[in-house]
Amino acid sequence: MQKLAICSFCLALLAPGARTADPASEAAALAGYTAASAKAEQDWEAKFRALPDPANLRSYMERLAARPHHVGSAYDKDNAEWILARVKEWGLDAKIENYDVLFPTPKERALELVAPTRFAAKLEEPTVAGDATSSQHDEQLPTYNAYSIDGDVTGPLVYVNFGVPEDYEQLERLGVSVKGAIVIARYGSSWRGIKPKVAAEHGAIGCLIYSDPHEDGYFRGLDFPAGPFRPKDGVQRGSVMDMPIYPGDPLTPGIGATPGAKRLALSEVQTLTKIPVLPISYADAQPLLAAMSGRVAPEPWRGSLPITYRVGPGPARVHLKVSFNWDTKPLYDVIARIPGSTSPDEWIIRGNHHDAWVNGAQDPVSGAVALLEEARGLADLMRQGWRPKRTIVLCFWDGEEEGLLGSTEWAEDHARELQEKAAVYINSDGNDRGFLNASGSHTLEKFINGVARDIEDPEAKVSIWKRLQFRRIARPDSAADRQEPRTRADLRIGALGSGSDYSAFIDHLGVASLNLGFGGESEGGIYHSIYDDFAWYSKFGDPDLIYGKALAQTAGTAVMRLADAELLPYDFGDFTDTIRRYVNEVEKLAQDMREQIIEQSRRIDEGLFAAIDNPSDRLLPPPKETAPPFLNFAPLENGFAALQRAGEQYSQAAARAAAGGGAALANRSLREANAKLIAVERALTLKDGLPNRPWYQHQIYAPGFYTGYGVKTLPGVRESIEQKQWKLAEEQIGRVGKVLENAGEAIQSAAAELARGN
Repeated sequence: MQKLAICSFCLALLAPGARTADPASEAAALAGYTAASAKAEQDWEAKFRALPDPANLRSYMERLAARPHHVGSAYDKDNAEWILARVKEWGLDAKIENYDVLFPTPKERALELVAPTRFAAKLEEPTVAGDATSSQHDEQLPTYNAYSIDGDVTGPLVYVNFGVPEDYEQLERLGVSVKGAIVIARYGSSWRGIKPKVAAEHGAIGCLIYSDPHEDGYFRGLDFPAGPFRPKDGVQRGSVMDMPIYPGDPLTPGIGATPGAKRLALSEVQTLTKIPVLPISYADAQPLLAAMSGRVAPEPWRGSLPITYRVGPGPARVHLKVSFNWDTKPLYDVIARIPGSTSPDEWIIRGNHHDAWVNGAQDPVSGAVALLEEARGLADLMRQGWRPKRTIVLCFWDGEEEGLLGSTEWAEDHARELQEKAAVYINSDGNDRGFLNASGSHTLEKFINGVARDIEDPEAKVSIWKRLQFRRIARPDSAADRQEPRTRADLRIGALGSGSDYSAFIDHLGVASLNLGFGGESEGGIYHSIYDDFAWYSKFGDPDLIYGKALAQTAGTAVMRLADAELLPYDFGDFTDTIRRYVNEVEKLAQDMREQIIEQSRRIDEGLFAAIDNPSDRLLPPPKETAPPFLNFAPLENGFAALQRAGEQYSQAAARAAAGGGAALANRSLREANAKLIAVERALTLKDGLPNRPWYQHQIYAPGFYTGYGVKTLPGVRESIEQKQWKLAEEQIGRVGKVLENAGEAIQSAAAELARGN
C-alpha cells in the first residue's frame, strides 16, 4: 500500500503549545501538511495573496451598490445575474439557485402623537447633498421592520430604555406597567427583534424602536454628510422575525422553500411579532418622548436628546398603524463550485450575502466584493495549474437581511448532502478598517490563528495576528486579559450566535464555521439606512479598499489551506480549553444567582428596601423568590473529562506518528480520519435541539432567546439557569454532559484511525 509521509504535520496540528506567541519562532510547517506539501501550499498561497486588487474591489462596489437591491427588487436580480456572469467569465462553474419566500413590504405606515398635543411622524429619510444615491426614493424600501404583524393601535406611551428583560424588572420597581400601552425603545443592547417580543410578553399593544443619538448619532461625532454618524432623520430598517425560534422563510421551517414545498398558513407562523412594530428616527422620536411625564428615567436610561427622559405613562398617547403586502418573493443565490481533485466529497464552503436593505455599500457589499475577488484569484490560480484537493463552494446569498433567508433555505434544501460533505463554512458580511475579528468553532481557533500570522496588515505592516495581539494587550478588560495575549499560543476567537449566514451551518447542521471581517477604526451610524452607500463608504468606511483586500487575502488563504490539507487542521487543545471556561462560567452563574436570591430575600425580610427608600422617589421592593436548589454539575464535569481525555489521546496519536520522522498514513486512513474529524462538530448537536427551539441543534453555541444575535454558550444550561428553570437546568446539564462525551468518542475514533494508519 502506498504511503504518505507525515513527518511533523500531526504535531503542528494538535500538540499543545505547538505555536508560540512569537510568530518569528514558528516552523514553516503548516498544520495538516507534510513538509513538502506545505512548501507547495505556501507558494500557491503567496501567489493568491498577490492577486486581490483594491481597484477591482472599488469597481465591484460601485456596480453592486449603485441602486437599492432588496429582496424582490429588479436590481437584486440584476446583481445576482451580474455576479453569475463574472464568475463564469473567470472560468468557474456556477449557477443561480432560486427559492420563494415570504417577504412582507409596507402597504401603510402611520404614527401620530394624539395627546396632549398632535404631531405626525415623517417616517422618511431625505436626500442628502453630495450623496447621489440617497435620492433614489422610488426604488428605496420605506422605513419599516419586516415581519411585524399588521396593526392599528392607540394607547399611552411608555419608555422602556433598550426594551430588554432587565429593563422591565426596573419598570416593575418603578411601579410602571406597559399593559395596554405602546412602548418606545431605543436601538442597542440587544437585537431589535427582542424588543417587541419582550414588550408583548408584558402586555404592550405596540412597539416603536428609535435610534438615539447617544448610540450612533451626534453624541458620537459629526453626523452624515459632515461625518459618519446617523443624521436626525436616519432610520434603521431591519427584520424583527423571531429568529431565536428559527431563521429563514417563516412558511417553511426546516425545509427548503422550493416551489413544491409544503408551506404553513400565515396564521400558523411562529416567528412573526405578536404586536405591530415600527422603527423611527430620533427626529420623529423626540416630540413623542418630550410629551411624556411620569418618573424621570434612571440615569443609565437617558440618551442624548435635549429633553428630560421620562418613563410615562401619560399624558402622551400615540396612534400606530402598519399594514403589509404579505407577498412571496424570489431569492437568487449564486453558487459557484471548484471540484476537488482527490476528495471531491469534502466541501469547504465560503459565503457572503449580496442583498441589502437599500444600497448597502457597507452591509453587505464591502464583504461581497472581497468574495468576488477571492473567486477571481482562485480562478487565476486554476489557469496556472492549481487544483484544490477538496471541493470549494463559493456562495453569494440573497435575503440575508430579512432573516438569513437565502443561506437557510439553501442549507435546508441541501441538508442531507451537507451533513455528508460539508467540512467547514467560512462567512463574512460587512467589512471596515481596523483589526481582524474572527469568531467561530473553537476546533478552528488554532487554524485561523495560523492563517492570521501569514497576512500583512495594510496599515501597520505587521501581521494581522500581531496587530490584534497588540490591541488586546493595549486595551484589556483586566490585568489577566493583558497577560494572556502575551503568553497563550493562540489569540482567542469569539463564539457564534446568529445574525449572519453562518447560522444554518453551525447552529442547525453542525458544520464547523468561521466568521471573518475587519473593523474597529471606522465608526458610523448609517446601518440599514439609505445613507449606507458608496458615497459614505468611500469617505468613512474603507476608502482605499485596503481592508477589503486584506479580507480577500485572509478568507481566501483560509479556504485554500483547508481545501489542500492532507489532514483537516482541526484542533482540540484550544477547544477543550474553551469548553472548560464555559463549564466554569455556568457553574459560577448558578452559584452567584443562588447567593443573590438568598441575599435579596434576606434584605426583604429585614425591611431593608423600605428603610432606605427615598420617599420622594420611591422604588418598590423586588419580589421575593424561593432559594434555588444546588445544581448537580457532575454529568457536565464527567462529560468534559471525557472530552479532555479524548483530545489528549488525539494529540498523543499525532505525536507518535510524527516521532518516526518518516512515519506514514495510507491514503485510505487519511480519508477515514478526515471523515471522523468532520463528524466531531456534528457530535455537538442533538436532533431535538434546544428547549422549545428544535431548529437550533448545536449544544455549545446558539443565539440567546433574549439576545437574538448575541451568543449563549452551553445555551441549554446557561439559559435555564438565567430563567430560573431549575429542573430544566438539571436536565440540560445531563444532556450537554452526554454531548461532550459523544464528541469525545468522535475524537477518539479519529485518533484510532491515525494510530492504525502509521
